[in-house]
Amino acid sequence: MANSKSAEKRVRQTIKRTARNKATKSKFNNDIKRFEKAVINEEDKDVVEKRLRQAVKTIDKTAMKGVIHKNKAARVKSRLMKKFNELN
Repeated sequence: MANSKSAEKRVRQTIKRTARNKATKSKFNNDIKRFEKAVINEEDKDVVEKRLRQAVKTIDKTAMKGVIHKNKAARVKSRLMKKFNELN
């Protein structure tokens, strides 16, 4: 239990930030899964490309907000691009 006003405020801020980060990370994981599912199901190349663009956009936003490290973002994007290029 917080003993001071500043500690109470930090608890409130932590709760807000945790919720925001959790939502961002969830979107990050869901967009990656949608792309991988499209690749596995061998959907139309346009659909797969659309999913890839959405995933990359989400990855960049997640890294920009500091939820994931920028090197992790680069690594994940690289792996997705590799999967996309193997479709050809």
